[in-house]
Amino acid sequence: MEASVLDLRYRMKEVLKALERGEEVQLTHRGRPKGSIRPKRTGSDGPRAAEHPFFGMTADADESVAETMERLRGGRAV
Repeated sequence: MEASVLDLRYRMKEVLKALERGEEVQLTHRGRPKGSIRPKRTGSDGPRAAEHPFFGMTADADESVAETMERLRGGRAV
C-alpha cells in the first residue's frame, strides 16, 4: 500500500488494516518516497534458525562453533 502524510492523518484506519493484513505501507510526501511502515513480526512468523544459510554448514567440521566464529570474525586490531 502507498500512503501520503495526509493519508496517515485522515485514513489511518485503512493504513492499520493494511498492516494487519501483513502489507508494507510505503510513505510518500509530495509524491516522493520517504520511508515505509512494516507490520510487526510475531515470534511465530519470523525467520527460522534452520532456514538461515549458516545453519548446519559446518555439521561435519572438526572445529567448534566458537572456533568457527572466531576464525570468521578475525583478530581484533589493538
